[in-house]
Amino acid sequence: MAQRARGWRSTAAAVTAAGMITAGAVAPGAAAAEEPRIDLKVLVVDNGDSSVRAVTAQLKSTGVPHTTVDLNDAGRPEITESFLSDTVDGSPRAKYQGVVLPNESPFGAGSAEQTALETYERTYGIPQVDAYTWAHPEVGLDYTSEGGWAGTLDGREASVTTAGKAGWFGYLDGAFRFEDNSAAVQESYGYVARPRAGFTSYVDIPVPGGTGRGSLVGEYAHDGRRELVVTFAYNGNQQQFRLLARGIVEWLTQGVHLGQTRNSFAVHVDDVFAPDGRWDTERNCTPGDFDCAGGDGEGTTPIRMTADDAAYAAQWQREHGFTMDLVYNAGSGEEWKTEHGGTDALADRLLADKAQYRWVNHTYTHPFLGCVQDTSTVPWSCAKNADGSTKYMSRAEIAAQIRDNHDWAVNKGLGVDRAELVTGEHSGLKTLPQQPDDNPDLAGALADTGVRWIASDNSREPEQRAVGNALTVPRHPMNVYYNVGTAAEMADEYNWVYTSRADGGSGVCEDNPTSTCLDEPLDPATGYTAHIVPQEARTALGHVLAGDPRPHYAHQSNLAEDRLLYPVMEKVLDDYRALFAGNTPLENPRHSVIGTEVQRRAAWHTALADGRVTAYRIGNTVTVTAPSGTQIPVTAPEGTKKQLLLSTTDFGTPYAGSRSAWTTPAALQSALTLKLP
Repeated sequence: MAQRARGWRSTAAAVTAAGMITAGAVAPGAAAAEEPRIDLKVLVVDNGDSSVRAVTAQLKSTGVPHTTVDLNDAGRPEITESFLSDTVDGSPRAKYQGVVLPNESPFGAGSAEQTALETYERTYGIPQVDAYTWAHPEVGLDYTSEGGWAGTLDGREASVTTAGKAGWFGYLDGAFRFEDNSAAVQESYGYVARPRAGFTSYVDIPVPGGTGRGSLVGEYAHDGRRELVVTFAYNGNQQQFRLLARGIVEWLTQGVHLGQTRNSFAVHVDDVFAPDGRWDTERNCTPGDFDCAGGDGEGTTPIRMTADDAAYAAQWQREHGFTMDLVYNAGSGEEWKTEHGGTDALADRLLADKAQYRWVNHTYTHPFLGCVQDTSTVPWSCAKNADGSTKYMSRAEIAAQIRDNHDWAVNKGLGVDRAELVTGEHSGLKTLPQQPDDNPDLAGALADTGVRWIASDNSREPEQRAVGNALTVPRHPMNVYYNVGTAAEMADEYNWVYTSRADGGSGVCEDNPTSTCLDEPLDPATGYTAHIVPQEARTALGHVLAGDPRPHYAHQSNLAEDRLLYPVMEKVLDDYRALFAGNTPLENPRHSVIGTEVQRRAAWHTALADGRVTAYRIGNTVTVTAPSGTQIPVTAPEGTKKQLLLSTTDFGTPYAGSRSAWTTPAALQSALTLKLP
């Protein structure tokens, strides 16, 4: 992997006549210096295409600083030598470590701006990504008419080449398939072409209807410059881009950049010890809920895990190397025990295996912690005090629910963290439209009980926010419903939500502009396995591949009866492990760790937006300054050292063939200093 550690010095090992700075040479208009300063920032030239927007989104999510020049903005800055470089303290400075272009020549071949950009890249050894272009000799490829092919790539299998595995795409296991989500829609168009001299293919595909293989992603080294040439169209949501996005950023920055990203997957299982109501396939609602007309829940069988379900859960975790977070309601379990002869085989089994899970407080009996609900009307409303103000659950009542549940867990020897909390239905937090504000007593109750991380619903509140001294941890709801225990029940409720009124559904999909209806209702016998599982697994894996740390959540009912949650989790895990090499494991963090990660990312983006971060590389030394106390994310090659006051130490931890970490300057230092290998 020596090529991944190459920096300015090796890139610039070309003749001075080609315009390269060599040791002791002079950059245009700059004083003499042994090494130029390369700022750790990326220049993005945006023409509005989805491919450029996708790469930009990856830079942002990774935490890489970047400046965007919008070609559609008449007032944009002109790309000139002074825009790209200058001098600092008498030394030449390259203002950007990499350049993202919509294609190889967006300003026009031979134009002043294109010439300025190419001279800059040649002078400082700056890599260029051609986000999407066609196959032709100017990018190092034969025309597709010369043994290549152009057309729809949907459903076709591509592979990372030997060169790709040895370099920037070595985090992938090898083969992957282009998405094909609809036979009626062309999702990815591409040019498959044979490389010419100077071109190294990183991702290729068998030439359809021809012989040999043709490139889709590769590096073209020519005329003292390097381009990463991508010859298929994509957007930021497509799996094929998400798989390659890390490698594109690493190639662009040559493996040294601010920001880091790791793939993670966490699943919270809510309502553990409590029973969940059951969907009524005749009434199309859940008896016992206030909005289920004519159904009071009497005579229905609630859904609750059994001891066998608990034993299966523990065995499943061991077999799949994955830990679930059990979000528990101890008081609901105690009520169940009292109502069933004073014994609870489920609780006994879960407690016997308690060390195999992570446990998260879900309040003692799962009450609604917001306003007092008036359910005399549908939809419900907030009850009022005599003076007309909203009636809320009190601070003392909320604190008791949290404290009692925590104390029960401590007495049972569960590994529970007092700082973590998931409230029932995310209640206490604002609930639109009825309760537009948080319960004013919630923040105080969280402080009283030591809660620092409170779950929120990502579909309602995707951004982390403060609740007093606590912060929210947005969770992705999984489309495996809380009120179903069997695949047939799941398919029936799914049909009610996602089919038109003409097909017997609720019509919600017709009325919601962000939704679409099924072409036809799912078969209750096969719909869950054939449609819902792959759909939900693809959504969850999409979050994983996007580097989204937010947890997913389902319910204990989904581990009972037909055990609906396992096929979804298994597909996510199996698909991930088939796609990624062993050096890129799927991380499985707990609630508080996820909250900390989201908090750090937000603080980092704020520091970047405020212009309070300075980072540059001179030779093999990286220097970063940021506001005091700011955790700085950095990715660097194996062998990188962190400079201490009198010595060095290994930097970061390994992931995806690099080393990365959130870090701060060493003691008695005002800047973070890294020594590259």
